[in-house]
Amino acid sequence: MPVQFRDYYETLGVSKTASEDEIRTAFRKLARKYHPDVAKDKKSAEEKFKQINEAYEVLSDPEKRRKYDELGANWNQPGGGFQPPPNWRGGQPGGGVQWAGGENGGVEFEFGGTGFSDFFEQFFGGGRGRSAFGGFGQRTAAERGHDVEADIMVTLEEALNGSTRQVSLRRAGSKKTETYQVKIPRGVREGQRIRLAGQGEAGERGGKSGDLFLRVRLERHPDFQVEGSDLVHEVKIAPWQAVLGDQLVVPTLEGNARLKLPPGTQGGQRFRLRERGLPGVSGQRGDLYVVTQIQLPKKLTERERELWQQLAQLHGKV
Repeated sequence: MPVQFRDYYETLGVSKTASEDEIRTAFRKLARKYHPDVAKDKKSAEEKFKQINEAYEVLSDPEKRRKYDELGANWNQPGGGFQPPPNWRGGQPGGGVQWAGGENGGVEFEFGGTGFSDFFEQFFGGGRGRSAFGGFGQRTAAERGHDVEADIMVTLEEALNGSTRQVSLRRAGSKKTETYQVKIPRGVREGQRIRLAGQGEAGERGGKSGDLFLRVRLERHPDFQVEGSDLVHEVKIAPWQAVLGDQLVVPTLEGNARLKLPPGTQGGQRFRLRERGLPGVSGQRGDLYVVTQIQLPKKLTERERELWQQLAQLHGKV
């Protein structure tokens, strides 16, 4: 099923030789700009934010990035679609055309509402269906249809509160689009699969239909990293804030919160805001950890240099 090639480097505004740090910095800058919570045009920002997330999902993962670089952008077919280079083996694990079917062929699927493009789903998402029966030769018994997988991008807010999403599915060669209301449970985790029973490939000779599984990928957030049910937020502070202490305003998934920095705060020190994370397996919320990074000035005025030298003298360093 030909799809439109996605230039992930262009999406993030980085070169193909960009380092991991450059890719991470570009993502955070764009994600803060287009996050639906802060953008004025929320609808267009939401779509742009998904594109940024998808690009970062691939380029931040060394294995996915290697496979992506092998694809190139010049394998365009006469119809304007995109197919991988000959003998490209980027499918498994974590990739491959969305299909179901055994030795007699396969059926491809197009998905909508998952948060990922067709290009991502075809080359970096989902997986192959599995049949309940195997073997070669003529089959006479009822055969269960194959299971089908796709990835679904879930925001941290959805993981916190739960939600209902509309997901569409269309089989190749069919003009009919099937639409499902998918319930995303509160506390859903990275890699968890949401099952839609009987919505996979149809069975043969009276066999039951397979299932549709949506594998959760938590949307990357510009302000938080996910560690189980905990969230981690890095904050940059000035040297005088670290020495003297200060009051900080830090983001949470439910608005800003205040954090008191004690005098003598160290770089890399973690401060805990209880139950400001995601719901855990038990239902109890995790915590939000604020990690301090002391940001030193790169340039000093003459007066500032004098003051730093005075401090050094006080401590016997000069």
